[in-house]
Amino acid sequence: MTTVDAIEPVPFVDGIVYGEGPRWHNDRLWFSDGPAGRVCSVGETGDLIVEAEIEHASGLGWLPDGTLVVSALFAPTIHHVDAQGQVAATYDLGDLAWSTNDLFVAPDGRGYVDLYQVSATGMAGAIGLVDPAGTARIVATGLAVPNGLALLPDGSTLVVSETNGSRILAFSIEADGSLGAPSVFADLGEHRHPDGLCVDVEGGVWVGCYDTGEFLRVVAGGIVTHRVAIDHGWAVAPALGGPDGRTLYMVVDETTHEGLMKGESKGWIMQARVEVPGAGSP
Repeated sequence: MTTVDAIEPVPFVDGIVYGEGPRWHNDRLWFSDGPAGRVCSVGETGDLIVEAEIEHASGLGWLPDGTLVVSALFAPTIHHVDAQGQVAATYDLGDLAWSTNDLFVAPDGRGYVDLYQVSATGMAGAIGLVDPAGTARIVATGLAVPNGLALLPDGSTLVVSETNGSRILAFSIEADGSLGAPSVFADLGEHRHPDGLCVDVEGGVWVGCYDTGEFLRVVAGGIVTHRVAIDHGWAVAPALGGPDGRTLYMVVDETTHEGLMKGESKGWIMQARVEVPGAGSP
């Protein structure tokens, strides 16, 4: 039997409504607070700054020129934000989806974004490819609510949480940004529902399993190597950062599905030290 190392988290910051999309960027932890309509960053000492005001902010990324890219939840929208925190451009993906959610921007500026469409049988999921000019096309379909997205260290494999599929999928990235057929990176078991994720330099994936209250490090094939349990709230999304890349930041939100739709939530961020540093993705 494989031994799973348990890690104890400690508090970092609180006062969030519903945190999402944590990213380590320019020596600070960035995250979105959708119901509060803001994108924030926080330093190691806990100094919180509101970087931009964006309604329903969700996923975050940056173009090569430093432009902040913000996707929305409950709207099919992507925003480009300048260095002063002002929205420079807004792109409507309403012809492709009812809502976007998480977002990953590759080093070349091409972005991958969750696309949700409401159907008679529930939520249909796809992944869109968005170029730096805001032009989007669908590159994967038939997913059971795609969520967190990141790039493995090989630079050519996109990993995606499939929340309602209880698994993490891996897609090869073609030269034009298209995605190949998915393979199963990790089957997490039917009781776990993966949300946000991030990648370390060894190709391990840290993922928040929101409704089982745990952050897991899982490797290809599905073996869980490390686990951080939280005592209450949803384990929403992790990010690896800090000066040495070995601080695991974990966004936790206490709400319900109904409450989230109404913006009724309470969120905070925990932290823990880990052995393997982050790969800078997402």
